[in-house]
Amino acid sequence: MKTAIYPGSFDPITNGHLDVLKTSSEIFDKVIIAVAVNPDKTTGFLTIDERVNLIKESVKEFKNVEVDSFEGLTVEYAKKKNAKVLIRGLRAVSDFEFEMQLSQTNSSLDENIKTIFLTTRPKYNFISSSAVKEVVSLGGDVSKFVPKNVYDYLKNRKI
Repeated sequence: MKTAIYPGSFDPITNGHLDVLKTSSEIFDKVIIAVAVNPDKTTGFLTIDERVNLIKESVKEFKNVEVDSFEGLTVEYAKKKNAKVLIRGLRAVSDFEFEMQLSQTNSSLDENIKTIFLTTRPKYNFISSSAVKEVVSLGGDVSKFVPKNVYDYLKNRKI
């Protein structure tokens, strides 16, 4: 069974993330969305538990997708899960330089772990978690950028 890890902060998950996940779930037998716990970031927009719960609800339709969180190196997490592939989403060419460096770092840590880059459909190229956070914090409507359950949660959340 081919397992892939789709790591990220997903703070919050967007329709662009789900677009990459849909493609990933069609390629791999199992995809684990792994929410990274960053000890250097004392607070995120959403807590780790909020992110995991919102993602679980957002991916119910994908039968071969699991949601988890982890702390530490992504390659070490991948080894624990017997995954040989990391998935990274690209929205635009500007994402590539950072993602390439990350891929090469992971490869130098474990050459058996490969990274694949998947692009979102053009209609999602501009959506980022950072943009969603900013629009929400200013009282804007993000219903076109995130899954419905995430929109409903953010709309009713006190910031």
